[in-house]
Order: sequence, then structure tokens, then C-alpha cells
Amino acid sequence: MADIGDLVLVHLEQDPVFFARVEDIVADSKPAWYQVRLMVLAVPSFEITWILREAYINGEPFTMEGKAMRIEKLPPPDALLEMKQEKKQKTKASGKVVELAGRR
Repeated sequence: MADIGDLVLVHLEQDPVFFARVEDIVADSKPAWYQVRLMVLAVPSFEITWILREAYINGEPFTMEGKAMRIEKLPPPDALLEMKQEKKQKTKASGKVVELAGRR
């Protein structure tokens, strides 16, 4: 589940449209609904508040004004860097080992 401080990618009709940071999540007056305050990371940045169920905060699709929406929680930047490094290691071709000490 996306939590306060997490970065999310918001999708509209299957297309990513903007990044945002979750600023706050508080219970709404309607049971099982939450007010989710997002800071849209645009220039200039601005805040929006959506009233969502927990499932929608967890990434399940929902509709807003008849349009399909989805919130995708992004991994922290450190995890993204680790994923890139792991991918590079997996794609490296195994070749012969070159002894660097003898090249001096």
C-alpha cells in the first residue's frame, strides 16, 4: 500500500500521466474511505485530495468521472538503483578474464 512519503505514478486510461508524492492519508467520514492528499510533481507543483478506498490506494483500478484510473506505488530510489545494477549484471556477457596487474 502506498503510504505517506511514497512516490506514486498515476495512470489515466492505461497511460501514465503524472508522478506524485503521498502527503497524507486520513479516514474520511464515509466508512472504509480515505482522503489521500497528493503533491503532483509538476512545474509548478500542486496538491490534490482524492477520496479513495484502501484497495485503490493499493493499486486496484477505479474510475473518476467515467475514466479508468490507477495508482502505482514506485519503489524507493535506492531500490531502483539496485534493480538497474542487477539487470546490468544479468545482461553482461561472460568473456575471457583480462589480468590487469600485468598491464602496468
